[in-house]
Amino acid sequence: MSILTRKYPFPPSSHWLRDCALYCVIVFLILYLLQPFGFSMYQGNKLLLSLLFGAVTFGCCLIYGFVERPLIQRVSPWRIWHEALSILAMILFIGICNFFVCSWVFHFPVTLISFLAFLYWTLIIGMFVTVCSVSLSYYRYLRNQLETLLDKTTDQQVDITVTIHDTNVRGNDLQLSINDLLFIEAQKNNVAVSYMNDGHVATTELHTTLAAVLDDLQAYENIFQCHRSFVVNLNNITSAQGNSNGYQLRLGKCQTIVPVSRTYVPKLRSFIA
Repeated sequence: MSILTRKYPFPPSSHWLRDCALYCVIVFLILYLLQPFGFSMYQGNKLLLSLLFGAVTFGCCLIYGFVERPLIQRVSPWRIWHEALSILAMILFIGICNFFVCSWVFHFPVTLISFLAFLYWTLIIGMFVTVCSVSLSYYRYLRNQLETLLDKTTDQQVDITVTIHDTNVRGNDLQLSINDLLFIEAQKNNVAVSYMNDGHVATTELHTTLAAVLDDLQAYENIFQCHRSFVVNLNNITSAQGNSNGYQLRLGKCQTIVPVSRTYVPKLRSFIA
């Protein structure tokens, strides 16, 4: 359910008239070429009838677009559940209009039972189409644009300094601004801390464990273990590519690619706003 409350990353289409025409063409081609739902039994001109239903679809999309676009601009942020309801409502609107056109063309009476049965099947099909459409669009975007969806806390942590402790007897603890921290990598009995220092990437080795570092930084939600050997600062992710099997992250000006193993992908997605 948390997925439904995430921001929907796609802005309203600037080519919505083209999209309306595309839906019109799809409906026309399905009816004229495949002739489903007993359409093949029609004795009249199937080409004109297919064009009629396509035109009704175009008109419905046009009307719905005029209503929906101002709503999208007023609701901020536009979330996945908003988009899902919007698509489902459009499918229902198109279906209802075509239902009444169909009753006029085929001369069958409109009864409450027939209308409710139509709504039932339209909802079933509409929910399937909605889930497929939203899921494919969202996860395609997520695969390549994960970093833009992360709920980053850089501004809230401007003045925060953290300390990573060195457990050597004569060890030197590392103090740095949390916003400068890029990632930490486990290396045998040490960890290598990569961070920004005067505009350049610096690395310092400390004698400690990744578990101890996570314990030091447990108060900060943006410090995230993404792999058994890596901890990253989510605020500094500048590039993320991958899928449900894992991601590859780039942070700031650092050239090192930080892996996100499959085990940690679901937890990483929980950080998405």
